[in-house]
Amino acid sequence: MWLRAVALAAFFSAACGRVPVDDALGRMTTRGTIRWGGDVQGGEPYVFQDPGRDRLVGFEVEIADALARRLGVRAEFVQNDWQTLIPSLERGDFDVALNGIEVTAARRARVAFTRPYYAFSETLVTRRADGAVRGLADLRAQRVGTLEGSLALDLLRAAPGIDVVLYEGVEEPYLDLERGRIAAVLLDNIIAARYGLPRPTLRAAATVGEGVYAIAVRPDEPRLLTAVDGALAALAADGELRRILERWNLWDGRQTALAAAAPLARDDAARGGLTVAHLRLFVRGAAFTVVISALAMVLAIAGGLVLSIARRYGGPALQAAAGVYVEVFRGTPVLLQLYVLYYGLAPILTLDAFTAAVVGLGLNYAAYESELYRAGLEAVPAGQTEAALALGMSRWTTLRRIVLPQALRVALPGVANDFIALLKDSSLVSVITVVELTKQMTITAVDVRGWLGPGLLCAGLYLILSYPLSRLARRLERRLAPAPA
Repeated sequence: MWLRAVALAAFFSAACGRVPVDDALGRMTTRGTIRWGGDVQGGEPYVFQDPGRDRLVGFEVEIADALARRLGVRAEFVQNDWQTLIPSLERGDFDVALNGIEVTAARRARVAFTRPYYAFSETLVTRRADGAVRGLADLRAQRVGTLEGSLALDLLRAAPGIDVVLYEGVEEPYLDLERGRIAAVLLDNIIAARYGLPRPTLRAAATVGEGVYAIAVRPDEPRLLTAVDGALAALAADGELRRILERWNLWDGRQTALAAAAPLARDDAARGGLTVAHLRLFVRGAAFTVVISALAMVLAIAGGLVLSIARRYGGPALQAAAGVYVEVFRGTPVLLQLYVLYYGLAPILTLDAFTAAVVGLGLNYAAYESELYRAGLEAVPAGQTEAALALGMSRWTTLRRIVLPQALRVALPGVANDFIALLKDSSLVSVITVVELTKQMTITAVDVRGWLGPGLLCAGLYLILSYPLSRLARRLERRLAPAPA
């Protein structure tokens, strides 16, 4: 009872005291809502869409509602990507971040945390056929999947010789594990129990480390931290937190110790800066970006040429098929196409991430290249084709020797511009675990606890890569422009 009394006293002193206008607690009280950031993509049982009704459900939704009720306001959910919850909190996009936020040293250096509300363990999941795997030591030189910015990532980085594969969703790593693309997955036991272990081909190999979830608050808002922490303490003291966890089958022995837990002290360690080692990683990411883009562009050029010829010289069926291809690939997002190619087609065609990235970008840009070549083909006067045919050339010879050289000459500046666009669009392949330049930037931003330096370095490298190409495109446009009449 004394804990509850202390928590309620802290809450009322914070809520009823004289609050400055620019204080977060005052703004929250005036607004009548506490805005909490989370990511619906995290799925069950955290925060997810109720399949039967137009509302969000999950144990963290219930915790947010219970906290808001004790604070005398309403809970307002703000959708945000999980990897950027902390930067968005620092920007002031919401009052608190509450979505399976694991307390790590890196995060404690940036934000303040309430007392924990859930204790978890890290579950290592492997295929049942890999019975020899009993821990991280058995996975040396193998690929292990986890989430970016997670405690599991810190544990994997500390284990020697493991090739870490980063994902943005909780289901994708287990899909890749089933397909043999990776050797194991290390994630929180909540995630493993719902997305990994129900799959008959997977098993829990070991428990590796423990951690806690807590609510993150900006460090310059101590009154808000005191109020939220007091409400959370009261929630735990009167048993409501336990009842919420029990409803979601999350209560276990680890949660008992949290009842007496205190707010977590902030770690004021200085933020790290960019080092030569980071620069090497950026250069490697840039090189990987160039390789993917160049290979994809080769595929796009070849595919676009075939499509343009089919649409102009093929029969009705071939023209229709090529037209459908172009409209589908131009009319749907390349991000969606990458997901379908890598995950959706995995039961039929299992591609590794690099191959899927090259093929996905190449297939998408082939549709755009075909329109450039089609315009080039139409720019060649029909009289030249007729003259060549009259001289006895076959249609294929006429196309190869007369029409295509002129059409490609017209299309060449546009191809150079498309390669610049492809170079930047290659950043999308990070969703299928490829660590290219932009993905390396997000990883480094977490390591150094800041986004400005890594962002500027990333932008500078993209500029170094694209500027010579843009100059080449402009030069080609000038040289290949038709002579003035």
